[in-house]
Amino acid sequence: MSRHCVGSFLCHGLFHWKALSLAQKRAEVHVPFMAVIKLEERDMAIFKGAGVAIVTPMHADGSVNFEKLEETIDYQIENGTDSIVICGTTGESSTLSEEEHIECIRTAISRTAGRIPVIAGTGSNSTETAIYLTKEAEEAGADGALVVTPYYNKATQKGLVAHYTEIAKHTDMPIILYNVQSRTGVNIAPETAVTLAKTCDNIVGIKEASGNISQIATLMQLADGCIDLYSGNDDEVVPILSLGGIGVISVFSNICPRDSHDIVAKYLAGDVKGSLEMQLKALPLMHELFNEVNPIPVKAAMNLLGMNVGPLRMPLSEIEPEHKARLAAAMKAYGLKLAE
Repeated sequence: MSRHCVGSFLCHGLFHWKALSLAQKRAEVHVPFMAVIKLEERDMAIFKGAGVAIVTPMHADGSVNFEKLEETIDYQIENGTDSIVICGTTGESSTLSEEEHIECIRTAISRTAGRIPVIAGTGSNSTETAIYLTKEAEEAGADGALVVTPYYNKATQKGLVAHYTEIAKHTDMPIILYNVQSRTGVNIAPETAVTLAKTCDNIVGIKEASGNISQIATLMQLADGCIDLYSGNDDEVVPILSLGGIGVISVFSNICPRDSHDIVAKYLAGDVKGSLEMQLKALPLMHELFNEVNPIPVKAAMNLLGMNVGPLRMPLSEIEPEHKARLAAAMKAYGLKLAE
């Protein structure tokens, strides 16, 4: 693929097709309202701002509540979210069947209807499965793929390069690498991420949830602008932006989409102090959103707000009473009005 870009499309955030071939091959191009199209030599970002790592609502019997998913997507867009990130960790992708996974992606794309970009989580510890899910997401009309490192089988750095390169060969969509060693047991070394960005035209970004600011600084020094950086941790948005990041893929956005958007927007507009003040104010609530493993607390928080996103799928269990009380207290202290 060429490194020429077809353009950038501006809505709440920024997204574009990286390669000319992608626009040529797509039967429909979803362009948000008031789009601005321009040709640039290098303009990689799928979006700038806060993308919500959206939950997957469930009925009481554990089946996916697609109507509630559509309602939640509308709420996010109406409140300033810059991108819908569907079927990620927060969306309980590990317990969705492949059919449910693909249907959730299709639902998100259909409901979003080009208003903001949709990024589909398509990672797997099987390269073949990751390719399959990525191709299905592209066919459905996703604007990009978020691909977590293989988990459990613990690939080497050589294996990671081979894995991601093979996925990239099978799609024209922009790909965001997802580095979250605490969940997968595998870390994407800075050198590996840079190698992938420089050798695969459609590997354009990385969601960094390692929590290792020194490693992330090294990544950005080595990258020299060849990869877009997104924070994968809500409590590290401002530090990541200070290293050249352009946004966050956020759990916090599920309950506070406008604030999450504004933290990034203020920083990128030059209001670093305002952005920092918002980040620090939100820290206690952000921390309580992880008082148990994600997405247990965020689903509890959404239910406390009356969003009725339902239960979790096993083996995840409902939040412990003492943790729910702490979460509710943090939500009230932040200024959120609880429904229960």
